[in-house]
Amino acid sequence: MDTLSTRQVYANDWMTVREDAIRRADGTDGVYGVVDKPTYALVIPRDGDRLHLVEQFRYPIGMRRWEFPAGTAPDRADQDPAELAVRELVEETGLRAGRMERIGLLDVAPGMSSQRGHVYLATELTEGEPQREHSEQDMRQGWFTTAEFERMIAEGEITDAQSIAAYQLLLLHDRR
Repeated sequence: MDTLSTRQVYANDWMTVREDAIRRADGTDGVYGVVDKPTYALVIPRDGDRLHLVEQFRYPIGMRRWEFPAGTAPDRADQDPAELAVRELVEETGLRAGRMERIGLLDVAPGMSSQRGHVYLATELTEGEPQREHSEQDMRQGWFTTAEFERMIAEGEITDAQSIAAYQLLLLHDRR
């Protein structure tokens, strides 16, 4: 597939939206709308059989949702994913990891977005005070056993696709 032209149709501090005119392999032309967001880091804080989650209001779906701590660098900046993971963990939970291990890579929605996420397992945790951004002030946090986490997925309490996919990466990591 060839890109014939591209134009930005929207931008804010977190993302841009572009429209690309494309030519397919068979010679037909088309249009792609693409959401460009910076690479994010998602952190699975684990202490034995417990996983640490955050809950926050997700405006696009109008609901509060439990998920693993995750985020991008401010102002669409590029940041080393490992550094970003450390920052997000402290910012959202106050936890500090004695060990942070990268366990995988996720594409958020490759049919419409260029965003990719690096998944980290955080262990040897020590507690501290969260350093949340203003927009995260209503965030809650809590520890859940893996059985509780899996039940929450099965019952639709956890629906965040990145958190569910990251948990699968964790299960695969544990099998190695």
